[in-house]
Amino acid sequence: MQFFKDILNGSELFDSEWYTETYPDVVHLGMDPAEHYLKYGWRLLRDPSPEFSTKFYLKFNADVKEAGVNPLVHYITQGANEGRVCKQASSSLFKDGIPAPVYIKKSQLDFEFESPVRTICFYLPQFHAIPENNEWWGEGFTEWSNVKPAKPQYKGHHQPHVPDELGYYNLLDIGAQRRQIALAKQYGIDGFCFYFYWFAGHRLLEQPLLNYLENSDLDLPFSLCWANENWCRRWDGLESEILIAQDHSPADDIEFIKYVAKYMRDPRYIRVDGKPLLTIYRPSLLPDAKATVERWRKWCRENGIGEIYMAYTQSFEKESPKVYGIDAAIEFPPNNSNIPNITHMIPDLSDDFTGNVYDWTELVKRSEHYSDPGYQFFRGVTPSWDNTARRKNNGTILYGSSPCQYQKWLYNAAMDTTQRISNPDERFVFVNAWNEWAEGAHLEPDQQYGFGYLEATRTALIRAQLASQPVTKGQEKLAVVIHAFYLEILEDIIAELQSVSVCPIKLFVTTTFQNEQNARAILQKSGLSYHLLPLENRGRDVLPFLKIMKIVTEQGYDYLVKVHTKRSKHREDGDKWRDDLYSKLITPTAINDAINIFHQHPNIGIIGPEGHIVPMNFYWGSNAENVEKLCYRLGYKLDDIRELNFVAGTMFFARINALKPLISLGLNDSDFDVEEGQVDGTIAHAIERILSVTCISAGLEMTTMSKIKGNQASLNEFEYEYARFG
Repeated sequence: MQFFKDILNGSELFDSEWYTETYPDVVHLGMDPAEHYLKYGWRLLRDPSPEFSTKFYLKFNADVKEAGVNPLVHYITQGANEGRVCKQASSSLFKDGIPAPVYIKKSQLDFEFESPVRTICFYLPQFHAIPENNEWWGEGFTEWSNVKPAKPQYKGHHQPHVPDELGYYNLLDIGAQRRQIALAKQYGIDGFCFYFYWFAGHRLLEQPLLNYLENSDLDLPFSLCWANENWCRRWDGLESEILIAQDHSPADDIEFIKYVAKYMRDPRYIRVDGKPLLTIYRPSLLPDAKATVERWRKWCRENGIGEIYMAYTQSFEKESPKVYGIDAAIEFPPNNSNIPNITHMIPDLSDDFTGNVYDWTELVKRSEHYSDPGYQFFRGVTPSWDNTARRKNNGTILYGSSPCQYQKWLYNAAMDTTQRISNPDERFVFVNAWNEWAEGAHLEPDQQYGFGYLEATRTALIRAQLASQPVTKGQEKLAVVIHAFYLEILEDIIAELQSVSVCPIKLFVTTTFQNEQNARAILQKSGLSYHLLPLENRGRDVLPFLKIMKIVTEQGYDYLVKVHTKRSKHREDGDKWRDDLYSKLITPTAINDAINIFHQHPNIGIIGPEGHIVPMNFYWGSNAENVEKLCYRLGYKLDDIRELNFVAGTMFFARINALKPLISLGLNDSDFDVEEGQVDGTIAHAIERILSVTCISAGLEMTTMSKIKGNQASLNEFEYEYARFG
């Protein structure tokens, strides 16, 4: 016993003072802290210090648990040398579950995708001065007048929201709308739903809509939502001093539909099975909504519009649309959401704050368990919500929003929509909003998150497409992707591949500019079909792989095998290690087995070579932060992926779709470290782990051949050896 007590007391991982303060029963028992931990503490899953997790170590080291060995003694005497991890990797981005802002750059998409849903953003046109607002709020008033001076109400509060690429635009500038449309199309938005302000024939803020109508090059589909409330001094739809009132009447109903018909006749107008989509914000404010809707329908039938498709936002009511004679309801978060008020839990609130803070993350949690309301219902999401800019210290703030969690919400909304609505024309998901800057609800880039919310939108839609599309049997051909740094090894790979006859193969080879001429000569001599892409020596084999994937995808390949010629410089057995991988990846038998697995198991996205699969939680080294940032962009927190495995060495078989979420991030040279002989901690090392995350984000699984065949995989001499290198 004394020997083991000496081991513990000689280690920084055992803190006697902390142990007795944390577990006061040790003092009452009169036991030496080290002796207590050795005899009882570890069996009670107590920690010896904040730097060692007993529960974590036993969970991820089954051999230690089964042997009944004290976990801390094992780690000190053996585990540390084996690269085992003594506690969860610390999280730099997710403190108390709330991510710190990560600025995301603008990126292009290197493959085409077709969203399974029609993603429509509500659009506020109040970014230009009008005479009425000048009179009511002061000369030159626009939405920016509220946004710019907003002040934070607690430590870390994201205020003010400062626009990024688009700047403080003026919507009378058609160029600003062109830039908006370009961004919306680039990130997968299918259309704008413009708020339309009509007060018994008096129209406000219409000029941006008229400009849109008159300029056919503004080619993003659009529709109208009649914001049929009174305008008043308050910004929350509740009555106060009325600035301009509605005056509803049967005659006004007809005048309204006659006027908006010019928009509905435009070929860009959003339609459902040919019917123009017209949305009303609050039908309950109409004297007789059902009669109004019927007047509109009748007028449209008689005046060349034909049938129209009506929807309403559930902003203040939750009635079935049938009550109003309307076709569908639109979910409109955060309105009507009844989420927890957490104002009392927010530290460092301003002394004069009189508003309310609610838990935005509750909306994401609810999206995991959607229910069908029993009528046609379009899902809605909001990237964030915070009207501090309008209400100052009396605002309504939704706390905890992030692009990562918003992506999860939108993905869930898209999946629910594809499963619940059979008609593709009615598979709408509405985003609140494209540009509600004074309500903190905007996809448009700002200086805090950059293009984070736009990227999250696109990635969620790509993931939903991949997860919802039926998997069909791929073509009987294989892309062999090779990063050829050492050309003598390239010749060995080609010699092996020349005996492959189970399916047509094509080589997609990347190499350095210095090697281009010699590599081309080797490839020409091989007689195999190939595509050669010379590149700068950067990003190891990973950046070249991402670059050539564009070509592989364009050429219609469904499957690939990825290998590289580099030996591992931090391994003395590098050649043996590489040869073992090749024997499991580029032999005729391995290729035949992989193609058969992909055909027979549509849920499989990546097949890793036996003996080269490593638990994600083994030896994070300096990789945790980079892995976490990439996870964040794929819609996952670090805690979500801890129990995954990854393919060490980045050589594997893959279904192309399993890699598309990663490719969608548009990583380029500037994201990768300059080559300086690093053995750990680079973006390339992080992507080595992220490949299994991109696989599950596409709705697929990673496996090995032995698991599919039902064989008991024998431990390979390389198994877990990677753990000490990350």
